[in-house]
Amino acid sequence: MKAARYLMMPAVLLGALAAQATPLTGEAAAVHVLNRLAYGPRPGDIERVTQMGTGRYIDEQLDPAALPLPAALEQRLLRLPTQQEGAGVTFGRWRGARQAGGDAQRAVNTQLVAEAAEARLLRAVDSPRQLEEVMIDFWFNHFNVFAGKGDVRALATGFERDAIRPHAFGRFRDLLGATARHPAMLHYLDNRVSKAGGVNENYARELMELHTLGVDGGYTQRDVTELARMLTGWTFRPKELAQNGETFHFDAKRHDTGAKTWLGRSVAPRMKAEGVREGEIALDILAMHPSTARHVSGKLAQYFVRDVPPPALVERMARTWMLSDGSVPAVLRTLFASPEFMDDSAAGAKFKTPYQYVVSAARAGGLAPDVKKLSGALARLGMPLYGCPTPDGYDNTQQAWLNPDALANRIGLAAALGREADARTVAQALGPALSARTRALSGAEPARLHAALLLGSPDFMQR
Repeated sequence: MKAARYLMMPAVLLGALAAQATPLTGEAAAVHVLNRLAYGPRPGDIERVTQMGTGRYIDEQLDPAALPLPAALEQRLLRLPTQQEGAGVTFGRWRGARQAGGDAQRAVNTQLVAEAAEARLLRAVDSPRQLEEVMIDFWFNHFNVFAGKGDVRALATGFERDAIRPHAFGRFRDLLGATARHPAMLHYLDNRVSKAGGVNENYARELMELHTLGVDGGYTQRDVTELARMLTGWTFRPKELAQNGETFHFDAKRHDTGAKTWLGRSVAPRMKAEGVREGEIALDILAMHPSTARHVSGKLAQYFVRDVPPPALVERMARTWMLSDGSVPAVLRTLFASPEFMDDSAAGAKFKTPYQYVVSAARAGGLAPDVKKLSGALARLGMPLYGCPTPDGYDNTQQAWLNPDALANRIGLAAALGREADARTVAQALGPALSARTRALSGAEPARLHAALLLGSPDFMQR
């Protein structure tokens, strides 16, 4: 009885806390959803969301295809060649330039980096499909690839466009499969070279530790080795990619056909040509494993609610995951409808990452995005786009980004942006997100500093 009583305590306490929660209302609720489902308010957004209601705004954002892109944004994206050409075309051009070397190589490298960053930032600042852009940021970090590693430089654009973006609001299994088969991932985590008798475990390890089960998800080192054997033969052929656009190839000759035991299951030997099924079966199991449901739900709750996600919310999201066949929109609906998400204590509880800070500053100022300047700012703030070298991606917690050097760099950026922004526009856009003290401190200084002081204030660092 005593043990049972202790087991009941967390639920009782959490229930009591939920009962005490004070839900956000009015403009405060509008600011909150704009800071979490979007990259902060633009001028007029708070009034618009307050009038339509946060529930309707959330519904709208969960159906991004119903929100047309502005013609000006579409035109700018169409002018970026690497956003329009297939992954194989880009890869072929890059390989040719690499062989030529010198200025040709530098020109293509510069184009790839600049256009990928431009497309991402233009959408983040100007797209009305804000939650879609937020989820692109989340999923790219979750399945991170580093553009500085060899072939990935030419493949990162296609990875985001072809593997991440189409599945950001679909089933997790589809997203997992698209990333597993993409040449950017196959190259970055070395599965392309893994073969029977020469197994490379890098992808198998990160697949379970980072992409699905989580580090405490109940697997062993032997499971890593066995999964790596199941995935032998999953690769891509650079020449076929460049000439014919083939992004995935199963090399039956490289597949380990021996019997395996993985996560307590016996994996029967298969004929070489059927070996690709072992990898697909593994992805099926991992996508719907309860540990995956909790791990990814925990990361979503950390991203959208608090650095330390509420355990009861994570459990409810994980339950939705298991009941909905890993539907991302269903899990997000559970999150956004929760008292934990809309509690007033959650407002401003997250410290913006450099990416969120830079994009939200451009939106608050109503500025046309100067992509080169914003990209440079992200590099100086320690978060270059496509530039995280480790497979765990960028952290999104206060502990990772709040330090004296980072604050000094943000103040410098606020000063630069403040010279271009109109203080009244910024103040109107941010509404109740700015405290009376921040407004008073800004107003007491010379007018040329007003916008910079608002964008460099503690109020604006939080979301």
